[in-house]
Amino acid sequence: MSVVGRFAPSPTGAMHLGNARTALLAWLHTRAHGGRHLLRFEDLDTGRVRPWAYDLTRRDLEWLGLDWDEEAIQSARLPLYAAALARLDTYPCTCTRKEVQAAIQASAGAPHGAEPVYPGRCRAGTAHPGRPAAQRWRVPDEVVCAHDALNHQTLCQHLPGEVGDLVLQRNDGVFAYHLAVVVDDAEAGVTDVVRGADLWTATPRQVALGRALGLPTPRYLHVPLLHDYRGERLAKRGGAPPLSALREGGEAPGRVLAELARSLGWPVPAEVGLDELLPLWRAELAKVAFSTNLDDLSKLP
Repeated sequence: MSVVGRFAPSPTGAMHLGNARTALLAWLHTRAHGGRHLLRFEDLDTGRVRPWAYDLTRRDLEWLGLDWDEEAIQSARLPLYAAALARLDTYPCTCTRKEVQAAIQASAGAPHGAEPVYPGRCRAGTAHPGRPAAQRWRVPDEVVCAHDALNHQTLCQHLPGEVGDLVLQRNDGVFAYHLAVVVDDAEAGVTDVVRGADLWTATPRQVALGRALGLPTPRYLHVPLLHDYRGERLAKRGGAPPLSALREGGEAPGRVLAELARSLGWPVPAEVGLDELLPLWRAELAKVAFSTNLDDLSKLP
């Protein structure tokens, strides 16, 4: 099976070096397998979207040489998400965040360090008729596992106990990230998802959603995040310096690629091209005995 990969930025601001490194690794993975590479703008949360960020992202990617074969914009695909939502067992939920937190605190609560789980207040049909309602997915009572093909890790979660009933559409009508990415990846035929390690713990719920919709499970590869001098992950909200400042300041893209490569521990000169980085990514895959057999995923619970 030929590889189809993607880079899926949110146009909520300018790309920074952390975004660029993930974009680079996603591109290297696709091109190392001679595959088709997609660019998808994840812009469902319209309140955070910056209209200028679409073209700025494109210019930054082109400057680094990270081309793509196809482009999609989530906000233009709403009927697909509505159709997927209609196929799932959902129920209206009018709980506010404050009410959910109070219910969690009143119950036994989540284990230390675990993500709070929705306690099911509206599950029995007790939604408040006078409030706008979100749509929650009534998760099946099962354990779902996800496998990381790069780090050879498996993460299993009991859906009711560790994940809870997921909001798939907010009370303002916005579709949830988890539903949209599962639908998008399947519709585009994405086989390999290279993304940041911060999304690893959310992977089982995406696997579960895909299975509930009868969609294939892609291969997941979670790459480390880039951190600043304080050890904190680079983030747009944290004011990480934009990549465009380097581009507009006359920096050579080969020097930026070299810095990104060195941050991964790759031995490269002060300036490097993408053709020189492709064999380094292949070497990383060889270290973990990376398999191109998607059938292996069918053996997971």
